[in-house]
Amino acid sequence: MNKREFIKLTSLAGVAALSGPLSSLAVPVTTAKTSLNDPKAPFVVPPLTYAYDALEPYIDKMTMELHHDKHHGAYVKNLNDAVNGTPFASLTLEEILHKVTDKDKAIRNNGGGHYNHSLFWTLLSPKKTTPSDKLKAAINSNFGSWEKFQEKFNDAAKTQFGSGWAWLIVSPDKKLSIINTPNQDNPLMHNIVKEKGTPILALDVWEHAYYLKYQNRRPDYINAFWNVVNWDEVNKKL
Repeated sequence: MNKREFIKLTSLAGVAALSGPLSSLAVPVTTAKTSLNDPKAPFVVPPLTYAYDALEPYIDKMTMELHHDKHHGAYVKNLNDAVNGTPFASLTLEEILHKVTDKDKAIRNNGGGHYNHSLFWTLLSPKKTTPSDKLKAAINSNFGSWEKFQEKFNDAAKTQFGSGWAWLIVSPDKKLSIINTPNQDNPLMHNIVKEKGTPILALDVWEHAYYLKYQNRRPDYINAFWNVVNWDEVNKKL
């Protein structure tokens, strides 16, 4: 999505409670808790565990509404359409990501979009949380210090050209690593990405994640992210 399309989309969002053509982007948001690995298709958008405005002033209410309901909703709808009638329909989301190739364009983009966003919502929290001693020790061991870790993660988010994600992952050799990926690719896509691993922290740097509040100031959005990280969830994933 370019800036003109984004501005048009978000302008429409402020009219008639997100009614009209924009509503076709969304799918119903289930009230059931949805795991990243279960169930299989048809997939659904997992509900947020906090209110749309709970992350303010760092992430604003309208961005969360559009991002969760409309953008994530569109990925889920398109993923269900893409896997229907294919062998992927019998697989869990993570199994799909492990097997997808660059020939499966729609499944790659929308499967990645569904996984990445489902993970991202769990990594945000309005409550103050702190890294565990185990996580801090691992960070210090792998990056030298907490400050160097944040600097490297910020650089990965800032330097991702265009749309994409920054990740903290546990690599196959059990070390922590920071990478970035374009578009909706992620480190679970074994046939696509070079640096594979299990994500434990992620930051969405698509413009739809921050443009309403921060416009072109991606570094400000990245800095704000650290105020709403759900370290309890990162600790569990480690």
